[in-house]
Amino acid sequence: MKYAMKLDRLTKDFGSFRLDEVSLAVPGGTILGLIGENGAGKSTAIKCLLGILHPDGGSVELLEGEGLGGVGYVPDECPFSDQLKVEEVGKSCAGMFPGWENELFAHYLEKFDLPQGKKVKELSRGMKMKLSIAAALSHRPRLLVLDEATSGLDPVVRDEILDEFLSFLSDEDHAILISSHITSDLEKICDYVAYLHKGKLTISGAKDELLGRYAKLSCSKTDLARIDPSLIVGKREGDYGCQALVNDRTAFRQAYPNLPLDMPTLEDLMIFTTRGDRT
Repeated sequence: MKYAMKLDRLTKDFGSFRLDEVSLAVPGGTILGLIGENGAGKSTAIKCLLGILHPDGGSVELLEGEGLGGVGYVPDECPFSDQLKVEEVGKSCAGMFPGWENELFAHYLEKFDLPQGKKVKELSRGMKMKLSIAAALSHRPRLLVLDEATSGLDPVVRDEILDEFLSFLSDEDHAILISSHITSDLEKICDYVAYLHKGKLTISGAKDELLGRYAKLSCSKTDLARIDPSLIVGKREGDYGCQALVNDRTAFRQAYPNLPLDMPTLEDLMIFTTRGDRT
């Protein structure tokens, strides 16, 4: 299996925060979603991957040694000067990327309905993000790295952008690493998911396998009290009932066949794993 990106025991220590031996891999033709609360280390991992930060330990491998030339990067904020016109962004990028294609950039501007005569500062957040994506795609990268690229966008624009990411993956030599707080977006498009919590990799694996292995339980306090604690990741107790995240759907069904289980969401995995027991 060919990998577009590998992090092996990546460590970055800031004193007050430590990214602690994080190992991730993105196979070609797939999307890896990186989730976690603010300050969990998602952006730190991405900056180490891109060489913006120098890791204190571990290793980074990109595109089997090809390096950054084959990477398209989209940060959470538009990286271009507010004073540039949209059409001028292409001229600026042409000097930075050896594989830049002006015709391809023009194609994306038309596809995303971006007004070439407007300055960057006149664009909406959604348009700025489309511009950043157009620029990232116009030097034909093999790996697309997106750091909160859909944050703050309305559902229609997000859906359009997600479709573009899936189109990018029609070439099995391509791959995407995307970090996002919007877990519903990642559920739509991701093949793999990695959950960072306080700098540590807490959960990782194929998305469908993870959502199939874990389960969400709704029950009474009496029922919850009799369940083996080793099967529970975290729980919430309220006046009218309890909820819990089960870490092994099969084992739970065998032990408690009469208690109903629901399919969890990625948000459930985050909330219950992060907060543990809550009342």
